[in-house]
Amino acid sequence: MISQLISTTRRRLTRRQIVLSPVVLMAVTTLFVLLVDNRTFWSTGADVFRGQTLALVGIGGAVYFLTLAVFSAFALPWVVKPFAIFILILSSVSSYYMDNLGVFIDRNMIQNVMVTTVNESKHLITLDFLSHVLIYGIVPSLVVALGIKIKKQRKLVMFGAPVAVAALSVLLTVGLLFTNYKDYSAVVRAKRDFMGSYQPGAPLVGTVRYASMVGKTLNVVAQPIGQDAVKGPSYDKRDKPSLTILVVGETARAQNFSLNGYAVDTNPELSKLPILNFDNVSSCGTATAVSLPCMFSKFGRADYTFEKGLANQNVLDVLSNADVNVEWWDNNTGDKGLAARIPTRSFSVGPDSEFCRAGECDDGVFLENLRTYAEGITKDTVLVFHQIGTHGPAYYLRYPPELEKFKPACRTSEFKKCTRQEIVNTYDNTIAYTDKVLAETIRFLQSQDDLSASLLYMSDHGESLGEGGVYLHGTPYFMAPEEQTKVPMILWMSDKFENQFNIMSDCLSGKTSSALSQDNLFHSLLGMLDIKTDEYNENLDFFASCKGQKQVSLQ
Repeated sequence: MISQLISTTRRRLTRRQIVLSPVVLMAVTTLFVLLVDNRTFWSTGADVFRGQTLALVGIGGAVYFLTLAVFSAFALPWVVKPFAIFILILSSVSSYYMDNLGVFIDRNMIQNVMVTTVNESKHLITLDFLSHVLIYGIVPSLVVALGIKIKKQRKLVMFGAPVAVAALSVLLTVGLLFTNYKDYSAVVRAKRDFMGSYQPGAPLVGTVRYASMVGKTLNVVAQPIGQDAVKGPSYDKRDKPSLTILVVGETARAQNFSLNGYAVDTNPELSKLPILNFDNVSSCGTATAVSLPCMFSKFGRADYTFEKGLANQNVLDVLSNADVNVEWWDNNTGDKGLAARIPTRSFSVGPDSEFCRAGECDDGVFLENLRTYAEGITKDTVLVFHQIGTHGPAYYLRYPPELEKFKPACRTSEFKKCTRQEIVNTYDNTIAYTDKVLAETIRFLQSQDDLSASLLYMSDHGESLGEGGVYLHGTPYFMAPEEQTKVPMILWMSDKFENQFNIMSDCLSGKTSSALSQDNLFHSLLGMLDIKTDEYNENLDFFASCKGQKQVSLQ
Protein backbone atom coordinates (compact mmCIF):
# COMPACT_ATOMS: atom_id res chain seq x y z
CA MET A 1 0.00 0.00 0.00
CA ILE A 2 2.74 2.45 0.98
CA SER A 3 4.89 1.58 -2.07
CA GLN A 4 1.87 2.04 -4.35
CA LEU A 5 1.15 5.44 -2.77
CA ILE A 6 4.76 6.52 -3.24
CA SER A 7 4.79 5.35 -6.86
CA THR A 8 1.54 7.20 -7.66
CA THR A 9 2.73 10.35 -5.92
CA ARG A 10 6.01 10.23 -7.81
CA ARG A 11 4.33 10.04 -11.22
CA ARG A 12 2.03 12.95 -10.46
CA LEU A 13 4.74 15.16 -9.01
CA THR A 14 7.26 14.70 -11.82
CA ARG A 15 4.65 15.87 -14.32
CA ARG A 16 3.93 19.10 -12.41
CA GLN A 17 7.21 20.34 -11.04
CA ILE A 18 7.30 23.79 -9.45
CA VAL A 19 10.42 25.92 -9.92
CA LEU A 20 11.66 27.53 -6.69
CA SER A 21 14.87 29.19 -5.62
CA PRO A 22 16.75 27.51 -2.73
CA VAL A 23 15.90 30.27 -0.22
CA VAL A 24 12.20 30.13 -1.09
CA LEU A 25 12.17 26.33 -0.71
CA MET A 26 13.84 26.69 2.67
CA ALA A 27 11.39 29.38 3.74
CA VAL A 28 8.40 27.27 2.70
CA THR A 29 9.76 24.13 4.39
CA THR A 30 10.38 26.01 7.64
CA LEU A 31 6.89 27.49 7.56
CA PHE A 32 5.34 24.08 6.85
CA VAL A 33 7.09 22.53 9.85
CA LEU A 34 6.15 25.43 12.12
CA LEU A 35 2.47 25.16 11.22
CA VAL A 36 2.06 21.38 10.81
CA ASP A 37 4.52 19.74 13.24
CA ASN A 38 4.10 21.99 16.26
CA ARG A 39 0.74 21.22 17.78
CA THR A 40 2.13 21.17 21.33
CA PHE A 41 4.15 24.34 20.76
CA TRP A 42 1.05 26.26 19.66
CA SER A 43 -1.25 24.80 22.31
CA THR A 44 1.27 25.58 25.05
CA GLY A 45 1.72 29.06 23.61
CA ALA A 46 -2.04 29.61 23.53
CA ASP A 47 -2.17 28.74 27.21
CA VAL A 48 0.80 30.95 28.11
CA PHE A 49 -0.48 33.93 26.09
CA ARG A 50 -4.13 33.41 26.93
CA GLY A 51 -6.14 36.29 25.45
CA GLN A 52 -3.02 37.76 23.77
CA THR A 53 -3.27 36.48 20.22
CA LEU A 54 -0.92 39.12 18.80
CA ALA A 55 1.72 38.26 21.39
CA LEU A 56 1.52 34.58 20.41
CA VAL A 57 1.74 35.43 16.72
CA GLY A 58 4.69 37.70 17.45
CA ILE A 59 6.76 35.08 19.25
CA GLY A 60 5.77 32.49 16.65
CA GLY A 61 7.04 34.84 13.95
CA ALA A 62 10.27 35.44 15.86
CA VAL A 63 10.84 31.70 16.18
CA TYR A 64 10.17 31.27 12.46
CA PHE A 65 12.62 33.95 11.35
CA LEU A 66 15.30 32.79 13.81
CA THR A 67 14.99 29.26 12.43
CA LEU A 68 15.10 30.55 8.86
CA ALA A 69 18.22 32.57 9.66
CA VAL A 70 19.99 29.38 10.75
CA PHE A 71 18.61 27.22 7.94
CA SER A 72 19.60 29.77 5.30
CA ALA A 73 23.12 28.40 5.55
CA PHE A 74 21.78 25.32 3.75
CA ALA A 75 19.88 27.25 1.06
CA LEU A 76 22.32 26.28 -1.70
CA PRO A 77 21.31 24.34 -4.83
CA TRP A 78 23.20 21.13 -4.07
CA VAL A 79 22.22 20.81 -0.38
CA VAL A 80 18.82 22.47 -0.01
CA LYS A 81 16.72 19.45 -1.00
CA PRO A 82 18.53 16.87 1.17
CA PHE A 83 18.46 19.29 4.12
CA ALA A 84 14.78 20.11 3.65
CA ILE A 85 13.93 16.39 3.51
CA PHE A 86 15.99 15.78 6.65
CA ILE A 87 14.09 18.54 8.49
CA LEU A 88 10.72 17.22 7.31
CA ILE A 89 11.45 13.64 8.42
CA LEU A 90 13.02 14.72 11.72
CA SER A 91 10.11 17.01 12.56
CA SER A 92 7.52 14.36 11.74
CA VAL A 93 9.25 11.85 14.03
CA SER A 94 9.83 14.22 16.95
CA SER A 95 6.37 15.79 16.67
CA TYR A 96 4.76 12.36 16.97
CA TYR A 97 6.38 11.71 20.35
CA MET A 98 5.90 15.29 21.51
CA ASP A 99 2.29 15.72 20.41
CA ASN A 100 1.01 12.22 21.19
CA LEU A 101 3.05 11.17 24.23
CA GLY A 102 4.35 14.43 25.65
CA VAL A 103 7.96 13.29 25.23
CA PHE A 104 10.51 16.10 25.05
CA ILE A 105 13.36 15.52 22.60
CA ASP A 106 16.25 17.18 24.47
CA ARG A 107 19.90 16.20 24.93
CA ASN A 108 19.10 13.48 27.46
CA MET A 109 16.47 11.99 25.19
CA ILE A 110 18.92 12.00 22.27
CA GLN A 111 21.35 10.19 24.57
CA ASN A 112 18.68 7.59 25.34
CA VAL A 113 18.06 7.08 21.64
CA MET A 114 21.76 6.60 20.95
CA VAL A 115 22.22 3.91 23.61
CA THR A 116 18.97 2.04 23.06
CA THR A 117 18.74 -1.50 21.73
CA VAL A 118 16.64 -3.04 18.97
CA ASN A 119 14.49 -4.87 21.52
CA GLU A 120 13.75 -1.62 23.30
CA SER A 121 13.20 0.62 20.30
CA LYS A 122 11.07 -1.76 18.21
CA HIS A 123 8.09 -1.24 20.51
CA LEU A 124 8.13 2.48 19.76
CA ILE A 125 7.75 1.88 16.01
CA THR A 126 4.00 1.38 15.84
CA LEU A 127 1.54 1.56 12.95
CA ASP A 128 0.28 4.87 14.30
CA PHE A 129 3.84 6.23 14.35
CA LEU A 130 4.53 5.03 10.79
CA SER A 131 1.28 6.56 9.54
CA HIS A 132 2.17 9.88 11.15
CA VAL A 133 5.65 9.91 9.62
CA LEU A 134 4.24 8.92 6.23
CA ILE A 135 1.70 11.76 6.17
CA TYR A 136 3.78 14.51 7.75
CA GLY A 137 7.27 13.46 6.72
CA ILE A 138 7.54 11.15 3.73
CA VAL A 139 4.80 12.63 1.53
CA PRO A 140 6.09 16.23 1.96
CA SER A 141 9.60 14.92 1.31
CA LEU A 142 8.44 13.37 -1.94
CA VAL A 143 6.97 16.73 -2.91
CA VAL A 144 10.35 18.35 -2.27
CA ALA A 145 12.32 15.61 -4.02
CA LEU A 146 10.14 15.19 -7.09
CA GLY A 147 7.74 18.11 -7.29
CA ILE A 148 10.23 20.92 -6.84
CA LYS A 149 12.81 21.99 -9.39
CA ILE A 150 15.60 24.22 -8.11
CA LYS A 151 15.85 27.47 -10.04
CA LYS A 152 19.18 28.11 -11.75
CA GLN A 153 20.93 31.23 -10.46
CA ARG A 154 24.06 33.19 -11.08
CA LYS A 155 26.81 32.61 -8.51
CA LEU A 156 26.38 36.07 -6.98
CA VAL A 157 22.69 35.45 -6.35
CA MET A 158 23.28 31.84 -5.38
CA PHE A 159 25.64 32.75 -2.52
CA GLY A 160 24.32 36.22 -1.78
CA ALA A 161 20.64 35.35 -1.35
CA PRO A 162 21.13 33.05 1.69
CA VAL A 163 23.31 35.69 3.38
CA ALA A 164 20.73 38.41 2.70
CA VAL A 165 17.84 36.23 3.92
CA ALA A 166 19.77 35.29 7.06
CA ALA A 167 20.57 38.93 7.85
CA LEU A 168 17.00 40.06 7.21
CA SER A 169 15.64 37.17 9.30
CA VAL A 170 17.85 38.13 12.26
CA LEU A 171 16.60 41.72 12.05
CA LEU A 172 12.98 40.58 11.89
CA THR A 173 13.55 38.24 14.85
CA VAL A 174 14.99 41.05 16.97
CA GLY A 175 12.27 43.44 15.85
CA LEU A 176 9.45 41.05 16.73
CA LEU A 177 10.96 40.20 20.12
CA PHE A 178 11.31 43.86 21.06
CA THR A 179 7.64 44.51 20.42
CA ASN A 180 6.97 42.72 23.71
CA TYR A 181 10.42 41.97 25.10
CA LYS A 182 9.49 41.96 28.80
CA ASP A 183 6.79 39.30 28.41
CA TYR A 184 8.73 37.24 25.88
CA SER A 185 11.90 37.08 28.00
CA ALA A 186 9.85 36.13 31.09
CA VAL A 187 8.10 33.33 29.19
CA VAL A 188 11.34 31.92 27.78
CA ARG A 189 12.87 31.85 31.29
CA ALA A 190 9.86 30.60 33.24
CA LYS A 191 8.14 28.36 30.68
CA ARG A 192 10.98 26.33 29.25
CA ASP A 193 8.53 23.65 28.18
CA PHE A 194 7.19 26.12 25.61
CA MET A 195 10.43 26.37 23.64
CA GLY A 196 11.28 22.77 24.54
CA SER A 197 8.31 21.64 22.46
CA TYR A 198 9.35 23.51 19.30
CA GLN A 199 10.13 21.34 16.28
CA PRO A 200 12.68 21.00 14.82
CA GLY A 201 14.53 23.38 17.13
CA ALA A 202 14.44 21.23 20.26
CA PRO A 203 15.76 17.99 18.70
CA LEU A 204 18.40 19.84 16.67
CA VAL A 205 19.68 21.73 19.72
CA GLY A 206 19.56 18.49 21.71
CA THR A 207 21.57 16.69 19.04
CA VAL A 208 24.20 19.43 18.93
CA ARG A 209 24.47 19.42 22.72
CA TYR A 210 24.75 15.62 22.77
CA ALA A 211 27.43 15.64 20.06
CA SER A 212 29.35 18.28 22.00
CA MET A 213 29.07 16.24 25.19
CA VAL A 214 30.28 13.07 23.49
CA GLY A 215 33.08 14.96 21.73
CA LYS A 216 34.45 16.15 25.05
CA THR A 217 34.62 12.60 26.40
CA LEU A 218 36.00 10.62 23.46
CA ASN A 219 39.38 10.10 25.11
CA VAL A 220 38.24 10.05 28.72
CA VAL A 221 39.49 7.16 30.85
CA ALA A 222 37.73 6.42 34.13
CA GLN A 223 40.00 7.37 37.01
CA PRO A 224 40.24 4.90 39.89
CA ILE A 225 38.46 5.77 43.11
CA GLY A 226 38.38 4.02 46.46
CA GLN A 227 41.64 2.16 45.97
CA ASP A 228 42.04 2.31 49.75
CA ALA A 229 38.79 0.38 50.27
CA VAL A 230 38.96 -2.47 52.80
CA LYS A 231 36.46 -4.57 54.69
CA GLY A 232 35.62 -3.35 58.17
CA PRO A 233 35.45 -5.34 61.43
CA SER A 234 32.03 -6.78 60.54
CA TYR A 235 33.87 -9.39 58.48
CA ASP A 236 36.00 -10.65 61.38
CA LYS A 237 35.23 -13.90 63.18
CA ARG A 238 32.48 -15.20 60.95
CA ASP A 239 32.31 -18.28 58.77
CA LYS A 240 29.58 -17.47 56.24
CA PRO A 241 29.98 -15.30 53.11
CA SER A 242 27.60 -12.40 52.60
CA LEU A 243 25.38 -12.02 49.55
CA THR A 244 23.75 -8.70 48.73
CA ILE A 245 21.44 -8.46 45.75
CA LEU A 246 20.94 -4.93 44.45
CA VAL A 247 17.90 -4.92 42.19
CA VAL A 248 17.77 -1.90 39.89
CA GLY A 249 14.18 -1.46 38.81
CA GLU A 250 13.17 -0.04 35.45
CA THR A 251 10.51 2.66 35.12
CA ALA A 252 8.72 1.73 38.34
CA ARG A 253 7.09 4.72 39.98
CA ALA A 254 6.42 4.91 43.70
CA GLN A 255 2.82 6.09 43.24
CA ASN A 256 1.68 2.66 41.97
CA PHE A 257 3.07 0.62 44.88
CA SER A 258 0.32 -0.33 47.31
CA LEU A 259 3.07 -0.37 49.95
CA ASN A 260 3.03 3.42 49.50
CA GLY A 261 -0.75 3.72 49.87
CA TYR A 262 -1.87 3.08 46.29
CA ALA A 263 -5.47 1.86 46.35
CA VAL A 264 -4.80 -1.06 43.96
CA ASP A 265 -3.15 -4.08 45.61
CA THR A 266 0.02 -4.24 43.53
CA ASN A 267 2.22 -5.57 46.38
CA PRO A 268 0.37 -8.59 47.81
CA GLU A 269 3.55 -10.65 48.20
CA LEU A 270 6.01 -8.12 49.59
CA SER A 271 3.44 -6.96 52.13
CA LYS A 272 3.66 -10.42 53.77
CA LEU A 273 7.45 -10.21 54.23
CA PRO A 274 9.60 -8.45 56.85
CA ILE A 275 10.76 -5.69 54.52
CA LEU A 276 11.43 -2.00 55.00
CA ASN A 277 9.64 0.18 52.45
CA PHE A 278 11.03 3.68 51.87
CA ASP A 279 8.25 5.88 50.51
CA ASN A 280 9.96 9.23 49.88
CA VAL A 281 12.81 8.57 47.45
CA SER A 282 13.75 10.75 44.47
CA SER A 283 15.61 9.76 41.32
CA CYS A 284 18.67 11.39 39.81
CA GLY A 285 17.10 11.65 36.37
CA THR A 286 14.00 10.76 34.40
CA ALA A 287 15.62 8.31 31.98
CA THR A 288 17.92 5.30 32.33
CA ALA A 289 20.85 6.85 30.47
CA VAL A 290 21.08 9.54 33.16
CA SER A 291 19.74 7.91 36.33
CA LEU A 292 21.63 4.63 36.09
CA PRO A 293 25.21 5.99 35.95
CA CYS A 294 24.29 8.82 38.32
CA MET A 295 22.94 6.57 41.08
CA PHE A 296 26.14 4.49 41.14
CA SER A 297 28.48 7.49 41.01
CA LYS A 298 29.93 9.39 43.95
CA PHE A 299 28.35 12.59 42.63
CA GLY A 300 24.91 13.69 43.68
CA ARG A 301 22.30 14.86 41.19
CA ALA A 302 23.38 18.50 41.57
CA ASP A 303 26.99 17.68 40.67
CA TYR A 304 26.64 14.74 38.30
CA THR A 305 27.40 15.20 34.62
CA PHE A 306 27.93 12.75 31.79
CA GLU A 307 31.59 13.79 31.70
CA LYS A 308 32.11 13.20 35.43
CA GLY A 309 30.38 9.85 35.23
CA LEU A 310 32.75 8.65 32.50
CA ALA A 311 35.84 10.17 34.09
CA ASN A 312 35.42 8.39 37.44
CA GLN A 313 34.90 4.81 38.51
CA ASN A 314 31.81 3.98 40.56
CA VAL A 315 30.73 2.23 43.74
CA LEU A 316 30.94 -1.21 42.11
CA ASP A 317 34.65 -0.62 41.55
CA VAL A 318 35.07 0.46 45.17
CA LEU A 319 33.42 -2.74 46.37
CA SER A 320 35.71 -4.76 44.09
CA ASN A 321 38.73 -2.97 45.52
CA ALA A 322 37.64 -4.22 48.96
CA ASP A 323 37.80 -7.83 47.74
CA VAL A 324 34.05 -8.20 47.29
CA ASN A 325 32.97 -10.29 44.31
CA VAL A 326 30.75 -7.98 42.23
CA GLU A 327 28.76 -9.02 39.14
CA TRP A 328 26.25 -7.28 36.88
CA TRP A 329 23.31 -9.33 35.60
CA ASP A 330 21.33 -7.57 32.91
CA ASN A 331 17.84 -7.99 31.53
CA ASN A 332 17.65 -4.51 30.06
CA THR A 333 19.63 -2.31 27.70
CA GLY A 334 23.06 -2.80 29.24
CA ASP A 335 25.09 -1.37 32.11
CA LYS A 336 25.88 2.05 30.51
CA GLY A 337 29.59 1.44 31.19
CA LEU A 338 29.14 0.84 34.92
CA ALA A 339 30.27 -2.78 34.74
CA ALA A 340 33.25 -2.26 32.46
CA ARG A 341 35.62 -3.68 35.08
CA ILE A 342 33.52 -6.46 36.61
CA PRO A 343 31.98 -9.70 35.27
CA THR A 344 28.65 -9.30 33.46
CA ARG A 345 25.91 -11.63 32.28
CA SER A 346 23.05 -10.81 29.93
CA PHE A 347 19.61 -12.42 30.17
CA SER A 348 17.61 -10.06 27.95
CA VAL A 349 17.30 -12.47 25.03
CA GLY A 350 16.81 -16.21 25.13
CA PRO A 351 15.03 -19.16 23.53
CA ASP A 352 11.34 -19.64 24.31
CA SER A 353 10.98 -20.84 27.88
CA GLU A 354 9.04 -20.12 31.02
CA PHE A 355 10.62 -16.67 31.31
CA CYS A 356 11.49 -15.85 27.70
CA ARG A 357 8.80 -15.31 25.07
CA ALA A 358 8.86 -13.65 21.65
CA GLY A 359 12.61 -13.18 21.88
CA GLU A 360 12.49 -11.23 25.17
CA CYS A 361 12.82 -12.36 28.78
CA ASP A 362 10.93 -11.19 31.85
CA ASP A 363 12.60 -10.71 35.22
CA GLY A 364 11.80 -14.17 36.50
CA VAL A 365 14.91 -15.24 34.61
CA PHE A 366 17.10 -13.82 37.39
CA LEU A 367 15.84 -16.15 40.11
CA GLU A 368 16.09 -19.12 37.78
CA ASN A 369 19.83 -18.45 37.44
CA LEU A 370 20.35 -17.35 41.04
CA ARG A 371 19.29 -20.77 42.36
CA THR A 372 22.25 -22.40 40.62
CA TYR A 373 24.68 -19.55 41.23
CA ALA A 374 24.10 -19.44 44.99
CA GLU A 375 25.33 -23.01 45.39
CA GLY A 376 28.85 -21.94 44.42
CA ILE A 377 29.21 -18.74 46.50
CA THR A 378 32.34 -18.94 48.63
CA LYS A 379 33.22 -15.26 49.09
CA ASP A 380 31.39 -12.04 49.90
CA THR A 381 29.32 -11.15 46.86
CA VAL A 382 27.22 -8.31 45.47
CA LEU A 383 24.98 -9.11 42.50
CA VAL A 384 23.32 -6.29 40.57
CA PHE A 385 20.09 -7.32 38.83
CA HIS A 386 19.20 -4.73 36.15
CA GLN A 387 15.53 -5.40 35.47
CA ILE A 388 13.42 -4.83 32.39
CA GLY A 389 10.80 -4.10 35.04
CA THR A 390 7.98 -1.95 33.70
CA HIS A 391 9.66 -0.64 30.58
CA GLY A 392 7.09 0.83 28.21
CA PRO A 393 5.30 1.28 26.02
CA ALA A 394 4.92 -2.52 25.70
CA TYR A 395 3.98 -3.03 29.35
CA TYR A 396 2.04 -6.17 28.47
CA LEU A 397 5.29 -7.96 27.58
CA ARG A 398 6.81 -7.42 31.04
CA TYR A 399 4.86 -10.15 32.80
CA PRO A 400 3.60 -13.66 31.94
CA PRO A 401 0.12 -13.51 30.34
CA GLU A 402 -1.28 -15.91 32.93
CA LEU A 403 -0.38 -13.38 35.67
CA GLU A 404 -2.47 -10.61 34.17
CA LYS A 405 -4.32 -9.63 37.33
CA PHE A 406 -5.78 -6.23 36.49
CA LYS A 407 -8.13 -6.14 33.49
CA PRO A 408 -8.88 -5.05 30.86
CA ALA A 409 -5.25 -4.55 29.88
CA CYS A 410 -3.72 -2.63 27.00
CA ARG A 411 -2.03 -5.32 24.92
CA THR A 412 -0.44 -3.02 22.36
CA SER A 413 2.26 -0.35 22.23
CA GLU A 414 -0.18 2.05 20.57
CA PHE A 415 -1.71 3.89 23.50
CA LYS A 416 -4.21 5.58 21.19
CA LYS A 417 -5.99 2.23 20.88
CA CYS A 418 -6.45 1.88 24.64
CA THR A 419 -8.29 3.78 27.33
CA ARG A 420 -6.19 5.37 30.02
CA GLN A 421 -7.54 2.87 32.57
CA GLU A 422 -6.42 -0.02 30.37
CA ILE A 423 -2.93 1.49 30.20
CA VAL A 424 -2.84 1.91 33.99
CA ASN A 425 -4.09 -1.67 34.48
CA THR A 426 -1.28 -3.02 32.31
CA TYR A 427 1.29 -0.93 34.15
CA ASP A 428 -0.08 -2.18 37.48
CA ASN A 429 0.34 -5.74 36.23
CA THR A 430 4.05 -5.06 35.72
CA ILE A 431 4.34 -3.73 39.27
CA ALA A 432 2.54 -6.80 40.61
CA TYR A 433 4.97 -9.02 38.69
CA THR A 434 7.94 -7.13 40.12
CA ASP A 435 6.37 -7.68 43.53
CA LYS A 436 6.24 -11.41 42.84
CA VAL A 437 9.83 -11.58 41.56
CA LEU A 438 11.21 -9.65 44.53
CA ALA A 439 9.20 -11.69 47.03
CA GLU A 440 10.31 -15.00 45.53
CA THR A 441 13.93 -13.83 45.53
CA ILE A 442 13.66 -12.85 49.19
CA ARG A 443 12.08 -16.21 50.10
CA PHE A 444 14.90 -17.99 48.31
CA LEU A 445 17.46 -15.95 50.26
CA GLN A 446 15.62 -16.77 53.49
CA SER A 447 16.24 -20.45 52.77
CA GLN A 448 20.01 -20.01 52.37
CA ASP A 449 21.44 -20.93 55.78
CA ASP A 450 24.99 -20.73 54.44
CA LEU A 451 24.71 -17.07 53.49
CA SER A 452 24.41 -13.74 55.26
CA ALA A 453 21.93 -12.23 52.82
CA SER A 454 20.21 -8.95 51.96
CA LEU A 455 18.26 -7.42 49.07
CA LEU A 456 17.95 -3.74 48.19
CA TYR A 457 15.55 -2.66 45.43
CA MET A 458 15.51 0.81 43.88
CA SER A 459 14.02 1.89 40.56
CA ASP A 460 16.00 4.11 38.20
CA HIS A 461 13.14 6.55 37.48
CA GLY A 462 9.36 6.67 37.27
CA GLU A 463 6.79 6.89 34.49
CA SER A 464 3.92 9.09 33.36
CA LEU A 465 0.67 7.34 32.53
CA GLY A 466 -1.27 10.12 30.88
CA GLU A 467 -1.32 12.69 33.68
CA GLY A 468 -1.47 16.06 31.97
CA GLY A 469 -1.37 14.30 28.59
CA VAL A 470 2.18 13.00 29.24
CA TYR A 471 3.20 9.36 28.80
CA LEU A 472 6.43 7.39 29.29
CA HIS A 473 9.39 9.28 30.79
CA GLY A 474 12.38 11.47 29.93
CA THR A 475 10.78 14.85 30.68
CA PRO A 476 13.50 17.40 31.59
CA TYR A 477 13.98 17.17 35.36
CA PHE A 478 13.21 20.83 36.05
CA MET A 479 9.66 20.31 34.84
CA ALA A 480 9.19 16.57 35.32
CA PRO A 481 6.12 15.46 37.30
CA GLU A 482 6.64 13.46 40.50
CA GLU A 483 5.38 10.39 38.67
CA GLN A 484 8.74 10.39 36.85
CA THR A 485 10.97 11.37 39.80
CA LYS A 486 9.55 9.49 42.81
CA VAL A 487 10.81 5.92 42.90
CA PRO A 488 10.21 2.88 45.12
CA MET A 489 12.92 1.54 47.43
CA ILE A 490 12.69 -1.69 49.43
CA LEU A 491 15.15 -3.35 51.81
CA TRP A 492 15.22 -6.86 53.24
CA MET A 493 17.94 -8.26 55.52
CA SER A 494 18.33 -11.70 57.03
CA ASP A 495 18.94 -11.97 60.77
CA LYS A 496 22.50 -13.12 60.03
CA PHE A 497 23.07 -10.03 57.89
CA GLU A 498 21.69 -7.65 60.51
CA ASN A 499 23.86 -9.26 63.18
CA GLN A 500 27.01 -9.32 61.07
CA PHE A 501 26.79 -5.67 60.05
CA ASN A 502 25.24 -4.39 63.33
CA ILE A 503 22.22 -2.90 61.55
CA MET A 504 19.25 -2.11 63.76
CA SER A 505 16.17 -2.66 61.62
CA ASP A 506 13.90 -1.18 64.30
CA CYS A 507 15.84 2.06 63.98
CA LEU A 508 15.58 2.00 60.17
CA SER A 509 11.83 1.33 60.31
CA GLY A 510 11.41 4.70 61.98
CA LYS A 511 13.14 6.44 59.08
CA THR A 512 11.31 4.95 56.12
CA SER A 513 9.53 8.22 55.34
CA SER A 514 12.70 10.32 55.48
CA ALA A 515 13.53 12.26 52.32
CA LEU A 516 16.08 10.15 50.42
CA SER A 517 17.39 10.11 46.89
CA GLN A 518 19.67 8.15 44.63
CA ASP A 519 22.44 10.41 45.95
CA ASN A 520 22.40 8.16 49.04
CA LEU A 521 23.03 4.87 47.22
CA PHE A 522 26.83 5.11 46.78
CA HIS A 523 27.53 5.83 50.45
CA SER A 524 24.74 3.68 51.86
CA LEU A 525 26.04 0.59 50.06
CA LEU A 526 29.48 1.20 51.52
CA GLY A 527 28.04 1.79 54.98
CA MET A 528 25.65 -1.15 54.80
CA LEU A 529 28.50 -3.51 53.85
CA ASP A 530 31.02 -1.93 56.24
CA ILE A 531 33.52 -0.92 53.55
CA LYS A 532 36.10 1.58 54.79
CA THR A 533 37.35 4.18 52.30
CA ASP A 534 38.01 7.91 52.12
CA GLU A 535 35.29 8.09 49.44
CA TYR A 536 32.62 7.33 52.05
CA ASN A 537 30.43 10.19 53.30
CA GLU A 538 28.60 9.27 56.50
CA ASN A 539 26.12 12.11 56.04
CA LEU A 540 24.74 10.41 52.90
CA ASP A 541 24.59 6.90 54.40
CA PHE A 542 21.03 6.17 55.49
CA PHE A 543 22.31 3.22 57.57
CA ALA A 544 24.80 5.32 59.54
CA SER A 545 22.53 6.36 62.42
CA CYS A 546 21.14 2.84 62.76
CA LYS A 547 24.37 0.93 63.22
CA GLY A 548 24.88 -0.83 66.57
CA GLN A 549 28.06 -0.37 68.54
CA LYS A 550 28.65 -3.97 69.63
CA GLN A 551 30.22 -6.35 67.13
CA VAL A 552 28.40 -9.71 67.05
CA SER A 553 30.23 -12.97 66.35
CA LEU A 554 28.59 -15.23 63.78
CA GLN A 555 30.59 -18.35 64.53
